[in-house]
Amino acid sequence: MSDARGAIEVPALEPEELARANFYGLISRFFYGPPDSNFLAEINRGASSGPEEGGNDLVAAWRRLQESCRAAYPAILRQEYDSIFVGVGKAEVTPYLSGYAEPAGPDRYLVRLRAQLAAWGLARKERVFEVEDHVSGVCDVMRWLIEEQRALADQRGFFEEFAYPGVVRFCAALQKSPSAIFYKDVAALTLSFCELEKVAFEMTE
Repeated sequence: MSDARGAIEVPALEPEELARANFYGLISRFFYGPPDSNFLAEINRGASSGPEEGGNDLVAAWRRLQESCRAAYPAILRQEYDSIFVGVGKAEVTPYLSGYAEPAGPDRYLVRLRAQLAAWGLARKERVFEVEDHVSGVCDVMRWLIEEQRALADQRGFFEEFAYPGVVRFCAALQKSPSAIFYKDVAALTLSFCELEKVAFEMTE
């Protein structure tokens, strides 16, 4: 996504908010393409926004993923990624959230999503072929909302309408995928983080 507005200087993020933004970026990176050797090394060093707190489930899921990264080979991960998300003819698991978030009306979901992005001055970059409801794109919007320090109501509204319903069902489908090994751990981490976000937003009522 690209921000169509002019550059606006914003104050530095609080550490907790920076960690949230980085975590959305981390999830986006995992689903945008298979991890390469550099990314795996960052995870192994704990340099990619890994949580040391935030709930036992999230910390445990992060440590399991770190272990998986230590034993992973990029070529094998590329095969797994392609088998799950690309496939031959039809992917085992589609990374586009509209069908998960609103099975009876995925087109309506996409129309609303595009309208919301346009209202914020966001547009898909010309070189990006993925549709706006790709899980990585939705996570990138959440990261942008946090980094731009948009109102909590904006963050919560986007999360509850466009992120949480689709991501949760997407991860459930991923955990059932016969080709998923490494990506089951990615899904578990993503689910743990989303549930933590859900609880945190509910506490703001």
